[in-house]
Amino acid sequence: SNSEYMMLRNTAQKVVRHLGVVGEYNIQYSLDPKSERYCIIEVNARLSCSSDLASKATGYPLAYVATKLSLGKDLVSIPNYVTNTTTACL
Repeated sequence: SNSEYMMLRNTAQKVVRHLGVVGEYNIQYSLDPKSERYCIIEVNARLSCSSDLASKATGYPLAYVATKLSLGKDLVSIPNYVTNTTTACL
């Protein structure tokens, strides 16, 4: 229903503000439609299909890097697992 949609939308905005998320994200919910009680199952950075394809083609772990960035790491502190000698910041 529209009220459920608005409730979950407002919740999503509060969650990303609290977590300090920058950029696109996905939130998965579990909703009991009888009581409107909900649980957040997961929150994660959203990658595009082309990012997924690039990650698979190059072997470079873009989702791993995105997760580290969302946890507050900077590119200089994330190792480049393709070269094993440089960081994610090129």
